[in-house]
Amino acid sequence: MASSAELLNGTLQELKTQIRGTNESLDSFFLCTMAIVVYFMQCGFAFLEAGAVRSKNTTNILIKNILDSFIGGIAYYVIGYGLAFGAPNGNPFCGSGYFAMSYLPESKFSHWFFQFVFAATAATIVSGAVAERCEFLAYITYSFIITGIVYPIVSHWAWDGDIGWLSIGIKAQNGSLVSTYHDFAGSGVVHVTGGCAAFVAAAILGPRIGRFDDETKKPLDIRGHSVPLASLGGFILFFGFFAFNGGSQLSISNSGDGSVVAIAMVNTILSGSVAAFATLLLGRIRGPHWSLLQTINGGLAGMVAICAGCDVVYPWGACIIGFFAAISYTCWSMLLLALKIDDPLDAVAVHYGGGLWGVIAVAFLHRSRGIVMTFDQQSGLDLAVQLVGVLAITAWSGGVSIIVFGTSPAQGVPSQQGVRDQRSGFP
Repeated sequence: MASSAELLNGTLQELKTQIRGTNESLDSFFLCTMAIVVYFMQCGFAFLEAGAVRSKNTTNILIKNILDSFIGGIAYYVIGYGLAFGAPNGNPFCGSGYFAMSYLPESKFSHWFFQFVFAATAATIVSGAVAERCEFLAYITYSFIITGIVYPIVSHWAWDGDIGWLSIGIKAQNGSLVSTYHDFAGSGVVHVTGGCAAFVAAAILGPRIGRFDDETKKPLDIRGHSVPLASLGGFILFFGFFAFNGGSQLSISNSGDGSVVAIAMVNTILSGSVAAFATLLLGRIRGPHWSLLQTINGGLAGMVAICAGCDVVYPWGACIIGFFAAISYTCWSMLLLALKIDDPLDAVAVHYGGGLWGVIAVAFLHRSRGIVMTFDQQSGLDLAVQLVGVLAITAWSGGVSIIVFGTSPAQGVPSQQGVRDQRSGFP
């Protein structure tokens, strides 16, 4: 007959098992809920892009955005998640297991889903930069590659804490200082990856017919057909960013999880708000009109920039990040026009410009070890690691994009069919 102590111990063990199971279920529910909201951002991207282009290309834009998620789902299932988080024989460059979800524990399904919607977001960024001139087959090809290969490898570097080379960290020569790349919600992993690919794609495909004057080379306006539709898309994206950043905590059952989720969401709205207002004023200073679409893009740039450090900066730091995100967005938008690169949605300025600044800003405004707080060797090493990370992501995403968009069938626009499609609208 079991003693009272044995019965009590058995009861406690059973209770611990039940609590552990409840916590796992709660975390999975939290992660899936956040992922569903982030997935809805695909609708935001679609509306924003559809409203910002001419009506003749609306159907083409919408089908590309729809296929982003469906093609991305196949690509991430077959190869993407395995390259990102495959175990157990991965290396610092990529994972090597869980392909087609083989042997993936059911407890990780929620993580798979959350990472998939991030991968789909990275792919969708490119759609805005190549709007109205990228042939259908080229875009489908790249959508598969960025979702199945480019993004997963970057996320492995930064977020696979066991072996990813950026997440492992770098030691100073004296061995006493250690720094790891900090990118909580993907300013670099998602937005620099997608933004750099968008830059390469827009540069290689060339401008739309009529975007620049044939003689003076000055930019000419090509107005979208529906400002309300674009505005609705912008609001959906603003809404989605709260889950995008807050959900990156990946759990809600541990002590302190709720506080991290809350500060991430608070910093998101503060950075986005300051960036939107600053962009509105900058646009008015530069031109005779208040620009709604620039204001939307400025707000998005602020939310992109805060992704990296939304968990580790003070609210006032988020305001600073938002202010400089507006400046970064404006400068990148002007730079692309100066380079005669046609980006109809300013996707490069929003995502690459905002993401680049956001990654660097962590090293300056981290609340416990940022350069603004403690100017020492540790903060200097942190800055170096952030720079190494964002440069590596740029090189990887840009290099693959050059290969994809620089080879057939990606180079569709210079052809006669491409010219006819631009004039009549892509099918």
